[in-house]
Amino acid sequence: MTAPALELEGVTKSFGRIEIIRGVDLRIAAGERHAIIGPNGAGKSTLFNLITGRFDITSGRIRLHGADLRGKAPYQINRMGLSRSFQITNIFAKMTVFENIRCALLWPQGYGYSFWNLVHNQPSLTEGAEEILEQINLTGRRDTMAGLLSYAEQRALEIGITIAGGADVIMLDEPTAGMSHSETDYIVDLIRKVTEGRTLVVVEHDMGVVFGLADRISVLVYGEIIATDVPEEVRRSPRVQEAYLGTALEAEH
Repeated sequence: MTAPALELEGVTKSFGRIEIIRGVDLRIAAGERHAIIGPNGAGKSTLFNLITGRFDITSGRIRLHGADLRGKAPYQINRMGLSRSFQITNIFAKMTVFENIRCALLWPQGYGYSFWNLVHNQPSLTEGAEEILEQINLTGRRDTMAGLLSYAEQRALEIGITIAGGADVIMLDEPTAGMSHSETDYIVDLIRKVTEGRTLVVVEHDMGVVFGLADRISVLVYGEIIATDVPEEVRRSPRVQEAYLGTALEAEH
């Protein structure tokens, strides 16, 4: 049996006496697009931080393609094939779009710290960056300072940086937060394209995005997953309706 791309087993996280994550079990198959939803304060960002090594788990196990992640630093987890974005856009505002992507490619292409290898003399870096710019629809903004991009374009650039390392598990934290409908449609189409053949884990509050993008959905409430299923089954679940989804869907209208 093939190991899931990502597996959480009895994961808990406490800050002092306060338990934020309470025994989460979750299996996400390779190639699956999986959404994690829940009310504010449910622990979604904490769970992301546990998976990506920013926080240490209190108990339980997290595995990436069967490999235990406990005790691994974020950069080690990234090099094992998992990459993430953040709620707040995280780019180099005073560098061009092209330079942002090229920086993200340095380590994956084997370029460490070196004073005698100039990056603009490395054709593989240039070619790789151009390919990613095409994927994220920013070729026309190649030489624009990243800080001058529109909000949606900055999020697209961050997604490009996220996939630049070649990770096969991509985690996106509220990728459409604060966007208009047209910007949201643009980013959702982009996410579909760049995660083709990859595993996607996404935290998102926009239920239209969630139900249009996810193969399966997990509902996190007060640090516990109360349901994991295909979108329509989650939508119909009385427990989910009572705990979260009814209120969330009403907020969409």
